[in-house]
Amino acid sequence: MPDLIEARAPDRQRLPPGQVITRKWPVLHYGTVPRVDLAVWSFSVDGAVEQPFAITWEDLQALPRRQTTCDMHCVTRWTRYDNVFEGVPVQLLLQRARVKPEARYALVRAEQGFTTNLPLDDLDRPENLLALSHDGEPLTPEHGGPVRLLVPHLYLWKSAKWVRGIECLEADVPGFWEQNGYHMRGDPWQEERYGRPDPARMRRGPR
Repeated sequence: MPDLIEARAPDRQRLPPGQVITRKWPVLHYGTVPRVDLAVWSFSVDGAVEQPFAITWEDLQALPRRQTTCDMHCVTRWTRYDNVFEGVPVQLLLQRARVKPEARYALVRAEQGFTTNLPLDDLDRPENLLALSHDGEPLTPEHGGPVRLLVPHLYLWKSAKWVRGIECLEADVPGFWEQNGYHMRGDPWQEERYGRPDPARMRRGPR
């Protein structure tokens, strides 16, 4: 059985301010759902690392798995409790790449040129995954399948769908939504939703 990490906040502070609980999992993203060809799929870790590498889909399947029980908090103000994700620990990939001491940030790359940025302190945590399944079922394409990032302590846009790589950086570089007005970090308990007035808003994707 995979290791299990409990990542839900204590009851007294479980629901971040401004959030509403839902049992649904709304489909939200920008643009269309990409068609991912697993025969040519790869995931890389590069940038400010000692040992950059790339792995295939088969390589990813062979890596150790972990389960994370968590809540999801979307910047559009919904929260979904008690999710169980399973996937490959992000820490395992960062350790393999041997991140350089001067690296402080990461830019996560995904399909269709999408990116999101995170401090390495937020990315390099035991509960974070390259998630492959949700509640025992493979991730659907609409929810980021075949593999998405999971960083449950930040707003869900930081858990990028359809991920393809991590670039470790010395300086913080805004990703797609951050360039369009979203906050550079995205802590739900601090309501770090937007970094400037009138940002572009995430929209509901096709069902």
